[in-house]
Parts: sequence; structure tokens; C-alpha cells
Amino acid sequence: MRMDAIDAILTRASVRKFLPQKIDAQQVEMLLRAAMSAPSAGNKQPWQFVVITSRDVLLQISAQFPTAAPLNSAPLAIVVCGDLTRTFSGEGIDYWVEDTSAATQNILLAAHAMNLGAVWCGIYPLSERVNFLRTLLRLPDNICPLGVVAVGYAAEKVEPKDKWNTAAIHYNVF
Repeated sequence: MRMDAIDAILTRASVRKFLPQKIDAQQVEMLLRAAMSAPSAGNKQPWQFVVITSRDVLLQISAQFPTAAPLNSAPLAIVVCGDLTRTFSGEGIDYWVEDTSAATQNILLAAHAMNLGAVWCGIYPLSERVNFLRTLLRLPDNICPLGVVAVGYAAEKVEPKDKWNTAAIHYNVF
């Protein structure tokens, strides 16, 4: 069963505990298609993805970063990376961060719409995390990991947080 976009946005929640059930190849492809449907500045599409199904690699990442603990039970992770040769030069170089963040959000929403759980574990801009993943995953110098998305069937029911805050809304001027 799939849901509409507004329902997916308003009911998505970060899932941090997963059942051991594997995610099939068609589901992985759908998540990646959703990611690559994200908008990107100048249509540069700087994203690259490392799909991790190896229990050993998932546990190595989890052991390195406390915030990556969901990888202990996740059957799948997608490392969302930016290709620094596929972005703008000069002041626009960091548009890759926005583009890959949009791709990451699409993965989270697609997972939820597919009745999967997911959570975004941040990597960039912390150099210790970036360097660890570059080494572990043998990323070329031009590829920078933005984050790791743990994906699986939820082992817990997580209620979405109501983040509506009218104090954060300003019209025309701050």
C-alpha cells in the first residue's frame, strides 16, 4: 500500500530499530529512483549512492559512531554521497549538500510510503566521520559522504512529532 505525498510527509518518523527481514532488490531500486528524482541546483545531480547490505560493514559503521546505532539492526543502509566534480565551482560548490540532502529526504519519504522504516544518520561535515567512511567504503577523493540512511521493516511503532510552530513563520520580513 502506498500513500499520497502529504500523508507521507506528515506521518514520517525516524525509525531506529528494525526487524531482520531483508529489503528486496526492487525496493532498493525504488528508493534509489526516488532519491534521483530530487531537485538539484543547475540539474547537476551530484549524488552517488553506496548500498550496504553487508552485516559486517553495517556493524563497523555503527561501532564507529553512536548516532549510527540503528545500523545494528538495519538490514540495509544507503550512504548518500556528493560528487564534488558534479557541482558548481567557487561559492556554489556546496550546492552538492543541498542536492544530496533533497535526495536523502526523498529516500526517507519513499521508505515510509513503502511501509519501511528509515532514519538519517548524519556524516558530513564532521571530518572524522567523513574520513572514516571514505576509507571504509574506498570512496574516491571527489566523493564525499553526506549521510547514512538506515532502512528496514520497523521493529517499533514510532509516532511522528508535530513540529508545527507558528513562531518560526515570518511574512515579507523577519
